[in-house]
Amino acid sequence: MNSSSAQRLARVLITTVSVAYSLIGLIYFTSGPRNGFVASAAVIGVVVTHYLNMRAGLRGERPPLFPLTLVLQAVATYVPDFLLPSGWSAVSAPMLAGSLLVFLPLRWSGPLVGAMTLWTGGSIFVWSANPVIALFYGLSVATTGTMIYAMVRFVRVTVDLEHARAELAEAAVLKERLRISRDLHDGLGRSLTAIALKGDLAGRLMDRDPAAARGEVGELVQVAREAAQDVRQVARGYRELSLVSEVDRAVALLETSGVGCQAHLADAALPRQSEAALAWGVREAVTNVLRHSRATTCTISTSLKEGRLRLEVVNDGAPAAYDPGGGLTGLAGRAAQAGGTAEASATGTGGFRLTMEVPA
Repeated sequence: MNSSSAQRLARVLITTVSVAYSLIGLIYFTSGPRNGFVASAAVIGVVVTHYLNMRAGLRGERPPLFPLTLVLQAVATYVPDFLLPSGWSAVSAPMLAGSLLVFLPLRWSGPLVGAMTLWTGGSIFVWSANPVIALFYGLSVATTGTMIYAMVRFVRVTVDLEHARAELAEAAVLKERLRISRDLHDGLGRSLTAIALKGDLAGRLMDRDPAAARGEVGELVQVAREAAQDVRQVARGYRELSLVSEVDRAVALLETSGVGCQAHLADAALPRQSEAALAWGVREAVTNVLRHSRATTCTISTSLKEGRLRLEVVNDGAPAAYDPGGGLTGLAGRAAQAGGTAEASATGTGGFRLTMEVPA
């Protein structure tokens, strides 16, 4: 049931109860015109104030003149007891009980409704001397007030659930957008950098070594195909990476680009999420080496200690004001999802170090 349906149902039920109790007040016309007119005025006062209170309550608000509307409803409920015979408040107290439960804290409204229940039961017993009738009217104050409160809370909970559902849907969309953005940045950055480097190298070799140039163009085509495959995997949300495969690709790419690279990998079994995080770390580090440094050497190593695997990618030739940008932020997020950490800093000898630690 949506919030609109819940509000319509609550309005119908609350209005039906209010009208039913109000019609009972019209029996006072049988005891004379004066009593009938006093009862009619009291009915109007109760119904109008109760309507204003319930309309605001169903919206999760307080009436504009609160607490005046609550006081006026109480006046219209109990002052006629002194002007009419036979306990008028037994007719209107159940509606006031609902308003009190809706707008006042339970530590106040609970005792008030309890006192109203006793007052109504006692006054009806004095009038009728029938304990069954007195018990019925007394309990109707608590039960009807509770029903009104439950209907208002039902509407408010339904509205809150709809808002929560909308916020969750919006958060899911935002999360997916962030995933696609991060995967495109981390995945295509290296491929596009490799394409640019191989294209430049093929252009330089075209005249003096056509055979080598054709080899570079062939590798460029292969990298472009891998990039296209990456895009398809990003669209499907499927990004299962292997640390060893990613290191092998990184070494080959760096060597092709004129950067001497050594890899030393510890033999350790890794959970899928940890391995994927480290593979992304290698990819991001190599992309930064090619884009932002004048590196001549690079070392990729992993070490196992106390149940955690540490990845280090160290290169020389880093600029003095090197800024890793948003790639490191995304990498830190991937590491955190795997239960690890990621950091990047200058080595102090003109180099740069990227480190990651994940559970092994």
